[in-house]
Amino acid sequence: MSGVIGDILSVDFHWMLNTSHGADYFRRWHSQKKFSNGLMCHKACHHFDLVNWWLSAVPVSVYATGKREFYTPQTARRFGLQGPHERCHTCPEKSACGFELDLARSADLKALYLDNEQYDGYFRDRCVFRPEIDIEDTMNVIVGYDNKVTLSYSVNAFNAWEGYVIAFNGTKGRLEHKAEESVYISNDGSVPGALKPDGTYIRVYPLRTPGYSVDVWTGAGGHGGGDDVMLDDIFGADPKPDKYLRNADQRSGAYGCLIGIAANICFQTGQPVKVAELTGEVGYPDYPAMPKRTDPVPMPRKT
Repeated sequence: MSGVIGDILSVDFHWMLNTSHGADYFRRWHSQKKFSNGLMCHKACHHFDLVNWWLSAVPVSVYATGKREFYTPQTARRFGLQGPHERCHTCPEKSACGFELDLARSADLKALYLDNEQYDGYFRDRCVFRPEIDIEDTMNVIVGYDNKVTLSYSVNAFNAWEGYVIAFNGTKGRLEHKAEESVYISNDGSVPGALKPDGTYIRVYPLRTPGYSVDVWTGAGGHGGGDDVMLDDIFGADPKPDKYLRNADQRSGAYGCLIGIAANICFQTGQPVKVAELTGEVGYPDYPAMPKRTDPVPMPRKT
């Protein structure tokens, strides 16, 4: 918003899901497209909406590729396992598997899932190498925006650390941001998405002058402090004014989802998708004002 890196021309955004949280999607109901539509739609409200908001722009075109190459029976063999088996709880090889989830070891997971299997029949700890998994674990997406910015995005669900690296490339320089998250498994009682101070930074690299670090805003609680901000905005008696307009409306939510939907279509067809062809009139979200570009670019602002 300050214009410190000039007009943004492109964005490189890479998200890493580790073998704790990332693997967890392949144990649960998320692991089958008929229930979840895959990680593209699941992450649309975590990743794509962020880029749209950072750019104050909406997507126009999407091209994507995706595959499942890690969470497979073949990978189990690479780790010296004879499986896959049905689930961790009854697995004969669980002591030798680094992906074991012991539901009985966590009081929260035991109370929520293991103790209730007799009623709902739901196994929370299915093997991550099962052949019936049909969601992708490796995804790459290219998005073209209405302000001519191009996004290059990737998400991999089997990395050694959790978090993201993003870079904004502008006419006056480059801004890099890294956010590394702590290890957690959903519903295990730990704070989801808590940031590691030593793994989080922002650096600005102006053209032809030395780069410098910028202090990162910090917050306590889940998702880097974002959970409390969101809950206060929804349920607080007196929500505070926010010049950054972080509270997403239904239009910004729709555009985040549409990128994920378009990516899934690309996975099937191998062809780029025009976002406008997927839906009727959405309307332009309430995004914060950005500096006017030095070269005029049409910016339709639909209401």
